[in-house]
Amino acid sequence: MSEDHIQAQIVLWFNNNYCLSTHSPRSICFSIPNGGTRNIAEAQKLKATGLMAGASDLMLNHRGKWYCVEIKKPGGVQSPDQKKFQGRVEALGTTYKLIYSLEEFKEWVNTLC
Repeated sequence: MSEDHIQAQIVLWFNNNYCLSTHSPRSICFSIPNGGTRNIAEAQKLKATGLMAGASDLMLNHRGKWYCVEIKKPGGVQSPDQKKFQGRVEALGTTYKLIYSLEEFKEWVNTLC
């Protein structure tokens, strides 16, 4: 299973369980599209407008607290830039979570409630 597939499962589950207009409090989950192939002009524009190497795949605000979530397929490892980003956000007091499956994500989110 690819990281994109795991991430899509996570976003769907989280949105259906915590982000609908009927949820109170209503959470938010969004992706940070850091990967992919881009031409030079687009890459320069994205960098100039705030693209950050190693930024987490997802940002969640759940019950008033921000979380950075990095998705990896089983056996996947963080890049050096991802490790630097993790250290930076944790130094600022933000929780950073490395997740390998939908089930692991569900278990983790349920501990936040």
